[in-house]
Amino acid sequence: MRRVRFDTGDGLIRNGVVSSHEGRLCVESPQGTQAFVADERSLTLEAPATLVRPIDPPEVWCAGVTYERSRDARTEESGSDVYALVYDADRPELFLKDAQCRRTVGPGEPVAIRFDSAWNVPEPEIGVVLGDDLSIVGYTIGNDVSSRDIEGANPLYLPQAKVFAAACALGPAVYVPQDREAPFSIEMTIRDEHGAVVFEGSTSTARMRRNFPDLVSWLVRDNPVPPGSVLLTGTGLVPPDDFTLLPGHVVEIHVPEIGTLTNPVIRAADVLERTGPA
Repeated sequence: MRRVRFDTGDGLIRNGVVSSHEGRLCVESPQGTQAFVADERSLTLEAPATLVRPIDPPEVWCAGVTYERSRDARTEESGSDVYALVYDADRPELFLKDAQCRRTVGPGEPVAIRFDSAWNVPEPEIGVVLGDDLSIVGYTIGNDVSSRDIEGANPLYLPQAKVFAAACALGPAVYVPQDREAPFSIEMTIRDEHGAVVFEGSTSTARMRRNFPDLVSWLVRDNPVPPGSVLLTGTGLVPPDDFTLLPGHVVEIHVPEIGTLTNPVIRAADVLERTGPA
């Protein structure tokens, strides 16, 4: 089952479930069928309906260096072995990405890059949604936008590399399986302002060093994480060192069970100009 939130064009946000109606995918709410799905892969709805952020998590947390590819990339960019050490350690790297959705956007909304960084990248991740008892109740797609040159200059700069306006995206749905043991495949495509592909790649959560329940158990240890929070579980898909996000790029992250999270890229200053300070 995939849970979504959507706007049918009247400005009211409704909760719904993706289901099949007369052979077509649609979104149903307690009031009945509300919108039809225009594209099954992306989960885009037929106009005027649009998907919005599927959940408003009180907190978004991130786990770092959970894939070997991420460990290698972080070690190369920083010249430090702290990333290799945390990859092999019992205790994972965990950090707070956002609270109260001040820096978190949904499908179709812009993610942002910092003006003081020349090396910005998306990080496609599976996000686990925590229920009332802080167990995993669902999965979504997350984009942990990061400034690699800032973190690479000094690992203590991590908050500045990770926490800024529109640095996180979630969506397009929350996948709620009855039973889940199979790994997720993750695909990412980045296009320029003309629609040309500038990067594409894929990975699988089967390559993770740690599993989801283990990461959650460390996160909630002596930590009052609110129910409904999301933990992004790390990335195994890292663009090459000569790549950086630019305004006008569009990031597409696809997970078959969930859909496609699509976000254009703008400058963080433009986000603040639109919305005001967080």
